[in-house]
Amino acid sequence: MINRSLRGQAITKARVTIGLAVYNGSNYLRQAIDSILAQTFTDFELIISDNASTDGTREICLEYAGRDERIRYHRNPANIGGANNENQTFRMAQSEYFRLAAHDDYLASTLLEKCVAVLDARPEVILAYPHTVEIDAEGCVTNVKDLRKGMAARASDRFRELAFNDHHCEPTYGLVRADVMRRTRLQQNYTGSDRVLLCELALYGPFHEIAEPLFYKRYHQANAYLDWRSRISWFNPTWRGRISVPHWQQFFDFITTIQRVHLPLSERLRCYGTLAHWLALYGRRMIKDLIVAGYMLLHTRRWRERKAITNWELQ
Repeated sequence: MINRSLRGQAITKARVTIGLAVYNGSNYLRQAIDSILAQTFTDFELIISDNASTDGTREICLEYAGRDERIRYHRNPANIGGANNENQTFRMAQSEYFRLAAHDDYLASTLLEKCVAVLDARPEVILAYPHTVEIDAEGCVTNVKDLRKGMAARASDRFRELAFNDHHCEPTYGLVRADVMRRTRLQQNYTGSDRVLLCELALYGPFHEIAEPLFYKRYHQANAYLDWRSRISWFNPTWRGRISVPHWQQFFDFITTIQRVHLPLSERLRCYGTLAHWLALYGRRMIKDLIVAGYMLLHTRRWRERKAITNWELQ
């Protein structure tokens, strides 16, 4: 089957699409791309969506796109926000399998090969991900995570495994069946929406964790944030200083997710039971959302913008 690349060249449709959303990522971008191009599984395309970067990101992307026909480079005329840019890479994909990537992470060379093997061999599995190796700004290993999330037999148990804040949503960077992903609403524009997306995917089928450390997730100053409200400008730069209630948004999005996925009544009720437990754990944070929102309403938009943490404008 023939597809048309963003550069106007005819290419064979790949089995896997990797969507790399980036904004001002010249510091680590080369390592990320090199690790993707070094994959032992080669039947993939790499879609890079540049969110109107102002550093050397564009030049790096054009250099690599000129060398490898598997790379499709797109540049947004303006910054559309981090989650929207990630969603855009998926909407541009036409492959059987999809994987999200970040400019500051990198992959072991066999990651795609082993994830594809799982999805090919087990049609009931809708997402495959490996152990995550956490690294710092210099690339030094700080932790290796064996999550064991999303693998339960029952949909409601998978929902429970993923709904709470005891993980950093690492399976978001797993290899997923694109036809299942298209049934979801993708990421929404609020902090914590990636967790709800994982829960929605898990209601459609089990995940599989590969017991090997193949994904290197970098944590550094530029991708850290102090609280959920401070991250809002990452979703949309024009929202800096906007009043938000992220825990309320996540709670109602969980309800929407449970309602929109076809489940037996017993499973749906079990999911609502998990949500009741979620409320018991995070109800105080929801109250804090309202208190902070009320406090912010007492001040001008300009004051709120000055108070906003800007780290997450990087992507």
